[in-house]
Amino acid sequence: MEEEIHHYVEAICIASEPSQSHLHQQAFEYLSNLRQNANETWRLALTAFTDMTSEGHKYPESVRFYSLRLLDEFFDNRFEPLDEDSFRTLQQSLISYVQSEYVYGSAESNASYLRNKFSYTLTLFFLCTYVEQWPTFFTDLFSLIRLPESPSQPQFNRHVSLLLFHLISEISGEVADQTIKSARTFNPVRHTRDSRVRDAVRERDAPLINEAVLTIIVDGTERLAALRKTTTSSPELSEALEIVDWGIRTFGSYAGWIDINLTITPITIPLLFSLLPDPNLAIRLATSTALLRIIAKGLKEPEDKLQLIKVLALGQVIDVLESKTRAEQVARGSNEDEGEESYREALGRLLNVLGLELSKLTEVECEKPEVATDATRLLEQILPVMLRFMSDKYDDTCSTVFPLLQTILASYKRSRKVSTDPLEESKRSFLVSLLQVIMQKMKWDDEEDPSDLDDDDFSAFETLRKDLKLSMDAVFTIDQDLVTNAVRTLSLQTLSAYSSGMSLNWNDAELAVYLVYIFGEIVKTGGKGRAAFCIAPLVPKEKRREVDYSEYPLTPHGEMLLALVQSGISAFPHRLVAMQFFETVARYGDFFKIRKECILLTLEAIVDARGLHNPDSTVRSRTYYLFHRFIKESRNDISEELAVNLVQGIRDLLTIRVDLPTLDSPDDDLLAEAIKNPGLFDSQLYLFETLGTLISLVSKSPDQQASMLLSIVTPLLDELSSNLTAAKGGKDPIPILHIHHSIMALGNVAKGFPDYPSPVPEGYCLPSLDVFRQVAQAILSCLEAMNVFKDVRDATRHAFARIIATTGSSVTHLIPPLMANLLAQFEPSELVDFMNFIGLLIHKLQNELFNVLDELIGPLSAHITQLLNQPVTGTDDSVEHAETKRAYLTLLTNIMSSDLHDIFISDRNKATFEPLLISMSRLAEDISDSSSQKSAFAFLSRCVQVWCRPATAADGQAQGVPGFERFVYERLVPTAFVVLSSPQFNIKDGQMMVVLLEIGNFLQIVCKTRGQEARDFFLSAFLPSQGWPPDTAMEFTGKLRDLDNKAFRKYFADFVRSSRSQYSS
Repeated sequence: MEEEIHHYVEAICIASEPSQSHLHQQAFEYLSNLRQNANETWRLALTAFTDMTSEGHKYPESVRFYSLRLLDEFFDNRFEPLDEDSFRTLQQSLISYVQSEYVYGSAESNASYLRNKFSYTLTLFFLCTYVEQWPTFFTDLFSLIRLPESPSQPQFNRHVSLLLFHLISEISGEVADQTIKSARTFNPVRHTRDSRVRDAVRERDAPLINEAVLTIIVDGTERLAALRKTTTSSPELSEALEIVDWGIRTFGSYAGWIDINLTITPITIPLLFSLLPDPNLAIRLATSTALLRIIAKGLKEPEDKLQLIKVLALGQVIDVLESKTRAEQVARGSNEDEGEESYREALGRLLNVLGLELSKLTEVECEKPEVATDATRLLEQILPVMLRFMSDKYDDTCSTVFPLLQTILASYKRSRKVSTDPLEESKRSFLVSLLQVIMQKMKWDDEEDPSDLDDDDFSAFETLRKDLKLSMDAVFTIDQDLVTNAVRTLSLQTLSAYSSGMSLNWNDAELAVYLVYIFGEIVKTGGKGRAAFCIAPLVPKEKRREVDYSEYPLTPHGEMLLALVQSGISAFPHRLVAMQFFETVARYGDFFKIRKECILLTLEAIVDARGLHNPDSTVRSRTYYLFHRFIKESRNDISEELAVNLVQGIRDLLTIRVDLPTLDSPDDDLLAEAIKNPGLFDSQLYLFETLGTLISLVSKSPDQQASMLLSIVTPLLDELSSNLTAAKGGKDPIPILHIHHSIMALGNVAKGFPDYPSPVPEGYCLPSLDVFRQVAQAILSCLEAMNVFKDVRDATRHAFARIIATTGSSVTHLIPPLMANLLAQFEPSELVDFMNFIGLLIHKLQNELFNVLDELIGPLSAHITQLLNQPVTGTDDSVEHAETKRAYLTLLTNIMSSDLHDIFISDRNKATFEPLLISMSRLAEDISDSSSQKSAFAFLSRCVQVWCRPATAADGQAQGVPGFERFVYERLVPTAFVVLSSPQFNIKDGQMMVVLLEIGNFLQIVCKTRGQEARDFFLSAFLPSQGWPPDTAMEFTGKLRDLDNKAFRKYFADFVRSSRSQYSS
């Protein structure tokens, strides 16, 4: 044993000292092996922990701590009784240790972590042995606590008392704390063991434990009172405080799971209430937690819970303490005391739980009307206290009562649903007060500068506002007028005060604007669009532009928005007020369609130094987007003259600035990081798009429009030209970024123009096509020179997509060289974007893209097929594989739906037609990817419709591809039934059900396209070969022929479900 212990101690010392690297791993493996075999090695750990010499403990603290961990391993996984010898050895050793270290020693005074660890280890031993082997555990421990009586000394051994408190707290946590239990993987054996221990403690020792804990607490409080009369700081005072603190914590730990008659007595109630306002913070917090657990304890009978609440009279106590602590808070002023605020939080949580328990009692009205009536009365008494907590200046304290508030409002909403009577005056009064509190809590602290807050604090306040708005939403559901009047009154009064020249705090101004901003979210009833802001008759959509909505009265929200714009509050000298104004006007674009005179006032505010020209870059960045959004909503009401003036007013903002980010690692690619984090340019793109929109409004003056557009794009084209030579080398990222940004900006200018119509209506004013051709040619020239750079290729795809959307076929002649340059330098990651780009071109250009696709589809299909056939090696690879497959199928479907399918059978591609179909049939068989399966069958259905039509009577020639029907019968139809019969095809899975319906659609298309030939094939050849009975084959073929698509899909799903059910049984 000595040699084993020597090795054991040496291994722990080596493992604790990383510098001994050559032995470090061996030591860890040795110790890990000991822990894995704790059933055999626990004696080693017990000896190392408890062995003593004349000078104290034999082994160092690190060894003893690890020994406790090894004992934990032994106890924690043991659910059967120990053999008698092992039990006696452990019991005697641990009791002897307690006697020597706690009764007569210093209780590990030099290593408090050992003291805490030992209490946990002893708890685990207790759980293993209490029920069957050590029923006298608590009696044996209590015998060590009492000291010889002395008038100047405590009656109880402090060390043993604290050990007892820690033990009981640990035991409560293990057998009754749901938080601890839910953190573990559920073990039914452990669950049963813990339940048996809990029941045994209740039956045997709960009264004794409770009496011991309370006796020690009472003794401690008496000593504490005596010591406080003579000293404010002494070791004895600290020891007494620790005893009372831990005593109350312990009492609270078991108050929720032992008999309520033990915890609520003529002794405990006065004791708890005397400690709830104790000068010591820790004692106050522990007491509030204990009371919370008592209140939250489940009782079978509602009358018992109501009686408990009445006996405690906690509502009155908390009322007094809230007033007292609030007065202290006010007296402290700006000197924050986190400890005292945590006490107010604890009181808030206590009131919250009290209110929730009362709310439950109010719901037993049918069974226990007297209980519900009394509970309602008590609940109403604490509502004003709840509102005072809600109005606390600290948000953490405010939010403690949110669960209670939501419960009360939910109860009010239920009552309103079943009754049309007017709201009771008491409830109405409460809701009025609540709305005032909510609106005041939505206000920023006037002494706080939001720009100085970190992201977490700013986000926390935004979250609080959202939570408060949810409560306002609930009140609106209960009584709409209350919320409307409260928000309208506060907003209009504040805006009126500002417009009349009164001085306002910035946070009051911001709150008024914020309330206008959220009011549209709160109002869930009433009209949408223009009807949300004015009371007007219903007008057909096509005639709304002819109606003068200024004649109609405004809704409350319309009044607030009008006051907002006319007040001039956007000029308030605080960044947050102006930003909230811009957010609000951008959100409610429909308002400006009924009060068009407000557009100019709003645009002046956005464009000048309050918004787009603000010296603060964060304001400019956000306002670029909000300006874009406002113009997009109001474009039909902006005159050509105003559009020209706006363009002139923002020309100075168009200079593109390249921002280089700070790299986290020297290995990072500066160019790639700069593209990912473009700084202000990302928002500036909205400005370029808005410019396009504004220039497009000057459509009645084509020459002026062309001149304006040219004046905007020329500096960008010059930027391309001036940076091209420097960028070719690739060493300096700045010229490359200038080119990338300029191409993106040009694309966004085009994006601001409306899409090219097809067909072009009579009198339509086309955009400046010559200018856009010039832009497209310049971008293509840049691409030809710089196609080695992926970022330039990405930007070019973006720009051409927008230019083609705006100009239609005007730049079609540039597409072949565009494709050639995009594909000349190609990375796999670009494949999905490239196919999406092709899909967009197909949508816009249709037949004009035929020659390009004819040349492209063969190599592209071969490349993708090769890519999809490669093995998947990881998660990223799997995601890329799936995205490529989906994009490819989408592209093929777009080609078929746009009647460009002849490219597949052209002279250039006909040799690859059958391999393409085989590839599609393989995708259709792949049950692991239901989405792609569905798309593949949809593509094959379209193929059947196009190429499988039978010969016509007129010329006797087939309308499709000769022999294609054989491929359908021999390959595609069997594929469909192979999928349906696969064991992996789970019809209960929603995605696979979609595949099943697509297969049904495919089979019906085959039948309807080929007619009687297909029906004969199913009835006489295919279905018999699959072992179908003749009558079933006859029924199925008949349904395939006679039912419409919707009815057949339903029949088919039921048929497959029934067939698989019979097969499995």
